Amino acid sequence: MPDLDLVLKHGILYDGTGGDPLRGDIGVRGGRIAAIDADLTGHETLDCEGLCVAPGFIDTCARDDLAALARPTLESKVRQGITLALVGQDGVGVAPLRSGDVEARREALAFLLGRYDIDWPWRSLASYLDALDQARPALDLACLVPHGAIRTSILGTAEREAVGHDLFRMKGLLARSLDEGAWGFSVGFRHPPGCYASKHELVELSVVAASRYVPLVAGLRSEGELLLESARELIELGRESGARLHLAHLALGGEESWPLLPRLLEIFGAARAGGVGLTVDLAPYTSDYVPLAALLPAWVTADGPRAVSARLSSLEERQRIRAQLLAPQSAWCAYDASQLHLSSLPSSRSDLAGKDLAAAAAGADPIDFALDLLREEPAATVVCRNQSEEVLEALLALPYANVGSGGLAAGAPHPRAWGAFPRVLSRYVRERGTLSLPQAVRKMTGLPADSFGFDDFGYVLEGKRANMVVFEADQARDLATLDEPARFCEGIRHVLVGGKMVVRDGSLTGERPGRVARRKRS
Repeated sequence: MPDLDLVLKHGILYDGTGGDPLRGDIGVRGGRIAAIDADLTGHETLDCEGLCVAPGFIDTCARDDLAALARPTLESKVRQGITLALVGQDGVGVAPLRSGDVEARREALAFLLGRYDIDWPWRSLASYLDALDQARPALDLACLVPHGAIRTSILGTAEREAVGHDLFRMKGLLARSLDEGAWGFSVGFRHPPGCYASKHELVELSVVAASRYVPLVAGLRSEGELLLESARELIELGRESGARLHLAHLALGGEESWPLLPRLLEIFGAARAGGVGLTVDLAPYTSDYVPLAALLPAWVTADGPRAVSARLSSLEERQRIRAQLLAPQSAWCAYDASQLHLSSLPSSRSDLAGKDLAAAAAGADPIDFALDLLREEPAATVVCRNQSEEVLEALLALPYANVGSGGLAAGAPHPRAWGAFPRVLSRYVRERGTLSLPQAVRKMTGLPADSFGFDDFGYVLEGKRANMVVFEADQARDLATLDEPARFCEGIRHVLVGGKMVVRDGSLTGERPGRVARRKRS
């Protein structure tokens, strides 16, 4: 077939199914896989002798909603082999959006999506997807409809119940947004305004998602003492609405929850056996970066960093915050102050970086110290160990669990934003043997494609979009650490998006062939 644009020669082919690899050539024409055979010829040849060739990795837990517009090369993602990223996570996002809400939404999302000096011209989800296309990202993007964007577009930011006509309008806006090309409906139980929603509201909206055959995507409300109750809550939401469930960034937060793992897996197994569609994703790390402000009551952070500083300057509101932090089921009480290590800090306090909160307080009350610190720098972050290696491996080995980065490559990033996928290949394939190489590739390609219905991605098959990663099986590894989080991985040799080489020999080529994958209406 001499009319092929590009031929990947003599590679070890992992097709995304989890089966044993094959040897052969892959021919690309017009941005798609046109042939898989031996001795193919084309206009250009890429020698893959001794290298693994797999479908491009799919990040189902990406937070690049704004980064894709401000920094469309998305270098930290493509250099680890990610060729499709799913944004709109945690029930928070930038579209749909009312005209008068732009600045308030920009401020409120600064904690989770970063702060970028870019225009926000979109209002509908469709126009946001158009803006992503116009930015010409290096990789492909897909989007969820965030519950918070739907709710604030109808109700504003008020903590009130959605009933009657307001709920009817929310359902209509969700249906329209899903039909504009989104791949699911995301809910954030921990963040405003998601934490204000009643069960009735979430069931009614999830019914809309079920009618479009797309999943409800959510993290658990609690990963600590209320872990099991939170899992049951999510499963009941799926059962009552009929929506498939995808549990995002699954982790067991804190040592007190680790013994609950067997019961959690029993709950998952019973739900799946009972007909509830359930898949999960997780980042391959035993630690997490958390905005220190995320441990505060949700109402404190609802309006963004500037509002946090103002509230912590009010004696009355500060006393109210302190009382709520001391409540047994608060996020603060899920951790001991000695487990929280300071990371991103104001320059005047940089000497505290790396110290745990108790040591940094130097005998002062840790809560008062933390509130003082947040008043000065609301974006301060802490590192916490949220699960053991054994817990992580048990979750990673679940046949319905795929890999997601959950990382934001801005501010003081967690290393997962730079190395989550090669870490699976090095740590959990080569070093610990948790997964075989075919299993690991499947969890980063075919499985997430199946979970979300990405029918053009995830497999090396004729007719699929030519998104592929070429890597060294014995060398692919993450180099990013908690101390040096912004380090590129090694061993990821070449990355193709739509048949174009975006990474060649480990370096960006300057090509930006990415596009928005829009779901077709059911």
